[in-house]
Amino acid sequence: MCLIAVAFHCHPDYPLILAANRDEFYQRPTAGLGFWSEVPSILGGRDLKSMGTWLAVSTTGRIGAVTNYRDPASLTRAPQGPSRGLLIKNFLTCSKDAVEYLKGVQAEKHLYEGFNLLTGSSRRLYWYSNASDTMEELSPGIHGISNHLLNTPWPKVEKIKTALAGLLQTNPGLLPEPFFASLSDQIKPADARLPDTGVGLEWERTLSPVFITSSVYGTRSSSLIFIHRTGKVTFYERLFAPYQQTPVPRSTRCISFWPLPQPGEN
Repeated sequence: MCLIAVAFHCHPDYPLILAANRDEFYQRPTAGLGFWSEVPSILGGRDLKSMGTWLAVSTTGRIGAVTNYRDPASLTRAPQGPSRGLLIKNFLTCSKDAVEYLKGVQAEKHLYEGFNLLTGSSRRLYWYSNASDTMEELSPGIHGISNHLLNTPWPKVEKIKTALAGLLQTNPGLLPEPFFASLSDQIKPADARLPDTGVGLEWERTLSPVFITSSVYGTRSSSLIFIHRTGKVTFYERLFAPYQQTPVPRSTRCISFWPLPQPGEN
């Protein structure tokens, strides 16, 4: 996952609304949205190389999402270290609350390449990054993460946050297509606004829009999660054909469920 926008306690009926794009190499094997056969309490897509995920929810109402922290000059993970996608699986299947879990991740932060991790539920949501070794509880509002830290004002982060805030006003029924349209934005900012993350100007340009396309890497899927105040979870995932110059939807799936109550869950 390389771009996440969250509206947290901004809507009268939906305390958590999440819109996200997963960017990845086209050749990396992936399974689409579904309940995992060997862990049926987890709903999400799956990275079939490392068997983790970039975004998932549990039948108990937990949610987890991860993005990579882009800094080729200062990788933190030891060779053969664990996949960052397993951080979500481990959270969704453990009995620890979000803060306790993140403290455990913090103790092992050196094992992983740089990441941003969101864990929690529609009641309380937390962010941690091993790049800054910072943990924060999200306040009510619109938040965004790409490949730097929480709410770093990269152009794509600011654009998707603004779009999400606008959709809460213009799309009160939360129809999915306007959200997907915002996630399909391919407009690139001016070079002067681009970050310098050590990958060179051409790649900074390629990676700068909300929706990425290139010959080898790009936006593989867009996801929407709406969690209602009653607890109902609605999860959309739209998959895209690879190697396209414009977004070409391949399929869209929607799964809804009511989570099992878990007293005291963060």
